[in-house]
Amino acid sequence: MEINKINNLLEIFYYQYQKQNKDDIFLESLKEPRKNYSWEEVYLNIIKLSKEISRYIKKGDRCLLISENRPEWMIVDLSIMLSEGITVPAYTTYTERDYEYIIDDCTPTIVLVSSNIQYEKIKNIIPKKNYIKKVITFDSINNLNTDNNLNLEDIFKSKNYEIKDFLTLKIQRKDIACIIYTSGTQGNPKGVILSHGGILNNCEGSYELLKKIISNKPRFLTWLPLSHSYEHTVQFVQIAVAAKIFYAESIEKLVKNMNDCCPEIMTAVPRFYQNLYHKITTTFNKATGIKKILLEQTIILGKKKLLKKNLSMMENFSNFICERLVRKKINKQFGGRLKAFVSGGGALDKEVGLFLNAVGLPTLQGYGLTETSPVVSCNPIHDIRVETVGPPFSGNLVKIAKDGEILIKGENVMLGYWNNEEETNKVLKDGWLYTGDIGEFDNNFLKITDRKKDIIITPGGDNISPVKIENHLIKLDFIEQALVYGDNKPYLISLIVISPDQKNITKEKIQDEIDNINKNLTKIEKIKKFIIINEQFTIENEMMTPTLKLKRYKIIKKYQIEIEKLY
Repeated sequence: MEINKINNLLEIFYYQYQKQNKDDIFLESLKEPRKNYSWEEVYLNIIKLSKEISRYIKKGDRCLLISENRPEWMIVDLSIMLSEGITVPAYTTYTERDYEYIIDDCTPTIVLVSSNIQYEKIKNIIPKKNYIKKVITFDSINNLNTDNNLNLEDIFKSKNYEIKDFLTLKIQRKDIACIIYTSGTQGNPKGVILSHGGILNNCEGSYELLKKIISNKPRFLTWLPLSHSYEHTVQFVQIAVAAKIFYAESIEKLVKNMNDCCPEIMTAVPRFYQNLYHKITTTFNKATGIKKILLEQTIILGKKKLLKKNLSMMENFSNFICERLVRKKINKQFGGRLKAFVSGGGALDKEVGLFLNAVGLPTLQGYGLTETSPVVSCNPIHDIRVETVGPPFSGNLVKIAKDGEILIKGENVMLGYWNNEEETNKVLKDGWLYTGDIGEFDNNFLKITDRKKDIIITPGGDNISPVKIENHLIKLDFIEQALVYGDNKPYLISLIVISPDQKNITKEKIQDEIDNINKNLTKIEKIKKFIIINEQFTIENEMMTPTLKLKRYKIIKKYQIEIEKLY
């Protein structure tokens, strides 16, 4: 498939639709087994919904999409595009205040909302916005005014439609596909305008990466919010490789769901892999005797192979045994067909990456941001270098500025921030996107070494990476979450959330472990004091973004009094 010659995202779907057995299931819900759609049903439903949407919008109108991950998500997204509208996905974890901010900012003509739970958050906002012409719901909604609302199921049942050839559309690569609001670790979210060409550019790079790994009939499990640019683009990569897509029930049921659908590829954020690392190492640490020796050898030899170190004849034989008795068994716990995990949305700790690859769970770390549609680079399966985020995708120009900042130019770069020229001009200069990330190249493999916005600057002018130190802390079994603070302060302190099953840990034990970590840190990086936080940082209490990154400014603001007492 020559993705560089495709004009828009609807074409890439239509190209695969024409090649597939039309009755084969394409989209499958693991939460609601009856919510499955064949290639033919997806195609027809896109046309039916687009016909309805087109009655209310003109080219370039925004359509707000509020839904958890489910098969209808993709159908709605493509239907909006077919209507020449712009999809504006919103996180289901947003509060009413968040929704009102986004609605005021993008002024949608249509709102598409999945369930009663989601509708409750916006029902008081909609009547106040006269530019909203229609609400389309996925499920039946309680006490809904049917005069101004439509139901997706009713639209899908319609017999009144005309077959369309998606190859004759006038939508071009430079046209806007969606506006994705960044989750905002530093304040109100900004609407990132992404083009059809930008996402197609990502599909091209991902297609080249994955075609060497996957089978002719690949299976993907999707669970990251589709409202996030990472998973939003992944759905088009899934189309490009004609995958069968399974929608997970919940984060809590991910491992069960992997056994249910046996995926070949799964994308996730670093927090997922960190938790996986903890679970597997906890199990390994309980082993005794020969089993313990076998597990230790699996890790040692797996790391040697990954780092391209030569194995002796005896080590090769031992590694063969480890492959059969350990790695194959671990892979089976995740469905048995897993070819690779792909990590993005944040920095993956090197030790976690080494460990997962060593025990038979190939984990490819990539790099990107919403403003780049989102992927910039990724490690290839044949040359995984865990300390890097891989070589840039074809079509990305990446360079390092004098101060170390990573700059990107290419079709994948956003068109700008919606209604925000001032912020756009801050990051887009002469066609280059200033990412705010610090990095370097190592034989064309990009390394992320820091983040400008997260850097702690001491009174002496030294720069410290809090993420680096936090990664050391959360590797400890008893620490669930950690935040390191000390901007313009004489020393560093840490806020620590204890793991739920380790509540009896003593402060003395915590101090001992922090002292051990401090031995491997420079003088200015050492943690002098800490406080234990009794409340977890979560999406619900607005201390984390929907992609599980800490909202530092909110956490620091909430615990400002406690923090100041440590100084």
